[in-house]
Amino acid sequence: MPIMPERRRRIRSLPFNVIIPNIITLFALSAGVTAIRFGIEGRWQHSVIALLIAAVLDGLDGRIARLLRGTSKFGAELDSLSDIICFGVAPALILYLFAMHDRAGVGWALCLLYAVCCALRLARFNTMIGDPDQPVWAYNYFTGVPAPAAALLVLIPLMLSIHFEAEAFASSAMAGVFLVGVSALMVSRIPTFSFKKGRVPVNGVLPLMLLIGVFAAFLVSQPWLTLSGVGLVYLGSIPVSYTLYKRRAAAEAESRAAAPPDDDFDAGL
Repeated sequence: MPIMPERRRRIRSLPFNVIIPNIITLFALSAGVTAIRFGIEGRWQHSVIALLIAAVLDGLDGRIARLLRGTSKFGAELDSLSDIICFGVAPALILYLFAMHDRAGVGWALCLLYAVCCALRLARFNTMIGDPDQPVWAYNYFTGVPAPAAALLVLIPLMLSIHFEAEAFASSAMAGVFLVGVSALMVSRIPTFSFKKGRVPVNGVLPLMLLIGVFAAFLVSQPWLTLSGVGLVYLGSIPVSYTLYKRRAAAEAESRAAAPPDDDFDAGL
């Protein structure tokens, strides 16, 4: 009698710590879709706030998953799907409704370009996770601008328009420049800082807390100008990250070239 293969045991329950990060991801997805609704209604401030909430939740779900040891392949796929909605589709639609609808086909094409580049950037990020050929220090850098940062950058004209109430920032030309530029940064090979594994020296904790307090004060009093300033500072950090990455890569290449080759046999035999 042939031996039947053993049936896979059905999982009847899951630990709650596996579900918590996925719940946070669903909240982030809901915030991103709600931002689209606010954009349709012309409530631009609310749409930006909803995307900021999505960005905060997106930054928390992965860390909470690792903290609770609740990481899963399902959660990783759900997180990527949420990111393309929150930071790819939502900003593109909001900017189209805000400034690009007057340009008809050209405006829509630029918004599509941004959404497509965001999807390509997320797909590349997923394929590079756990790359064995990547040195350990390289995990302190992203390849290209990450999706949440791209959403902040591309919405700078909208936030400046809210703050200054000036038509210049609400123009399709201004929005178009940011759409094209940020799209290129997302799919580029430029190394950008990743703050996920950053460590703070003991002597730097107090100054960092003071800096966060000052930032919070400005964020409450002048939110749109402060967020725009954060985006511009991040843009200014890209040449710095590129320079530091290239120096580290060059130093590692020199050390490898100077190291003696490993002999597989004894030359004296």
